[in-house]
Amino acid sequence: MDMPDFASRFSIQRPYQQREKAPEEYRVERCGVRALEKQLESDRGRIINSAAVRRLQQKTQVFPLEHNAAVRSRLTHSLEVQQTGRYIVRTIFDQLGEGAGILGLDGLERATETLVEMACLMHDIGNPPFGHFGEAAISRWFEQTLPLLPPFVHELEGPAASLRQELLRELASFEGNAQAIRLISQLQKLNLTYSQTACIFKYTRCATEERPPKDAPLAYLKKKPGYYFSERGFVARMQQALDMKPGQRFPLTYLMEAADDIAYCLADLEDGVDKGILDCARLAELLKAQYEQLREPFDDADDPSFNGKCFADLVDYALKRWQQEEINKEHEFFVYLRVGLIHPLVEHAARVFLDHAEAVSEGSLDRALLEDNSPCHAIVESLKRVAINHVFCVPEVETLELQGFQIISGLLEHYRPLLMLPMADFQRLCEGGSRGLLVESRLFHRLPKKHVKAYLSLLAEPPDALKQGDQATQIWERYCRCRLMQDMVSGMTDQFALDEFRTLSVSLS
Repeated sequence: MDMPDFASRFSIQRPYQQREKAPEEYRVERCGVRALEKQLESDRGRIINSAAVRRLQQKTQVFPLEHNAAVRSRLTHSLEVQQTGRYIVRTIFDQLGEGAGILGLDGLERATETLVEMACLMHDIGNPPFGHFGEAAISRWFEQTLPLLPPFVHELEGPAASLRQELLRELASFEGNAQAIRLISQLQKLNLTYSQTACIFKYTRCATEERPPKDAPLAYLKKKPGYYFSERGFVARMQQALDMKPGQRFPLTYLMEAADDIAYCLADLEDGVDKGILDCARLAELLKAQYEQLREPFDDADDPSFNGKCFADLVDYALKRWQQEEINKEHEFFVYLRVGLIHPLVEHAARVFLDHAEAVSEGSLDRALLEDNSPCHAIVESLKRVAINHVFCVPEVETLELQGFQIISGLLEHYRPLLMLPMADFQRLCEGGSRGLLVESRLFHRLPKKHVKAYLSLLAEPPDALKQGDQATQIWERYCRCRLMQDMVSGMTDQFALDEFRTLSVSLS
């Protein structure tokens, strides 16, 4: 059996190059490791200095519009994921030792570390305000509104009819991962190397496609939309540059995903304790009970070792430290719990990555590294289930989520007049005309210019199936306009979305 060659998947090619060359000329075998590291350092600067990363400081992790700075935002969560991702990479190279060359990774530790770190930092940049409830609010509003838009009401024939239905499906399925690809490639045009962008290409299905059955090939990698129809050309070029087959991932995406899984499940519980939803004694009790249920299929010998302790002993030791601490009690509990948990989970993720190196290198491993029916998976699942059942479902969190849902839905409702305009009138607004468009012109002036520019750019590239006929042209234009609305709302921070909603909802009575 041929050993996987990870080096063949690394490339310094970008969407915009000063001098175009064949894809193989950008591969690390041709350009060298130092050239790769130099280009990835440039990527690092572009990402850290991007507005998309800065906005994460005011976007929800669990608790929307939170004033307590100790409770995580998307940015602080992403920094924790970044550190975990770096730790996983270093653990992989430690486990490989002198054998890195066998997998084509010799000399690539620094480049791999940078790629994974930066992917972890920006993995949530496409998320809208108010997290998953924001995604649901955008999706539901468009699902209910699209049938009322004149172009989508009309029936078409042939390829245009099929594409029309696919575009309707996509617009009613907002997904933060797909929005991240759009943000990088179109809205902010970061011009990252394809290797760096591919690291956050978590799901491989276009949003126009239906979700495949659970038993279908690569069903896990396609369980959510990974990119929009508007970015199909960009994704195709990325796949060509990195020799990625449709439906498959870039290898390092598995490490970003594992780092996220490890970091967030414990962080959500700590935030719940900081908010007073749980205390440490109750949390310890819940964790041990949940793990006992999930570890039932395993023998005692299968349990991972936490410095010689089993999971229950580790939790009890953290609780003991909490009881002994007089001042910063909750901090003490989570320090010992985190230190005890992170190392074995990282070791396990690294080992699975190497055990499945061939499938990982191809991007065809159809699951997450930590979803492997192991005791480590049972631990991660225990943390997630306790958070779902005892943090996310409490009245305070549910109220905040409902408020976020109302804010997003209300904002879209305020901007509905721009969507309802005939194509010719909206084009007049883009050209600076406003006669007879009293309300719509004021709303248009509130749209970010970069989003309007992205709309015009997308409008100029209709697919072949919609290039002929007035109705087809109007459907494409309305799709581009809907994408503009989703770009605007999803790019807002929680606070800005609230402020904009209040501004437009003000009562003059």
